[in-house]
Amino acid sequence: MATFYNLHSHNPQSRSIEQIVSQLRSGAVMLYPSDTVYAIGCDLNAKSAVERVRQIKQLSNDKPLTFLCPSLSQVATYAVVSDSAYRIMKHLIPGPYTFLLPATKLVPRLVLNPKRKTTGIRVPDNQVCLALLQELENPIISTSAHLTTEDEEINSVAEINFSRFELFDRLEKLVDVIIDNGLETTGDRVSTIIDLTGNTPEITRRGLGWEQAVVWAS
Repeated sequence: MATFYNLHSHNPQSRSIEQIVSQLRSGAVMLYPSDTVYAIGCDLNAKSAVERVRQIKQLSNDKPLTFLCPSLSQVATYAVVSDSAYRIMKHLIPGPYTFLLPATKLVPRLVLNPKRKTTGIRVPDNQVCLALLQELENPIISTSAHLTTEDEEINSVAEINFSRFELFDRLEKLVDVIIDNGLETTGDRVSTIIDLTGNTPEITRRGLGWEQAVVWAS
């Protein structure tokens, strides 16, 4: 059974953040709120935990996993960020955007798109996520908690919405940590995906904030 943590949405309790991060460092998998949907995640560098995330979501190894970074400077550690990509991202982060970028060697193979060697990275506008990232000092895997299809964060919009309590009930035996910040994040609150791997930026999914993304990616 999962350990539950009730965190303040704007000022998450530092003691609870420390306890959660301690579990993540030990290979825990968590259900947590982001600025889009509730997500299933773990420490990017915890291989066994990443494998469990794939099992929970029933994702094959050729399905890439998105992960969260706290800042643009850390994104540049895990992805090749061109000057044009940097300018676009600088205007859009933090926020509900997934950026597809060429990965550096620091990104584990288990997370990558194996054919393209690309990865999806987000800088969330969510205080709970940012507090976890700052304490952990590693990126955190972020894949939609809605277990309807293989529609993981990078691919498509979940068709079925669950309240956070329904998600808690469905996942409490599958994850180690559940974080409740008192807010609902439904399946239609997906991120906008911007492919920055080519010479021309391409919006491959219109989610939250897509109108602003169009302005900067044009």
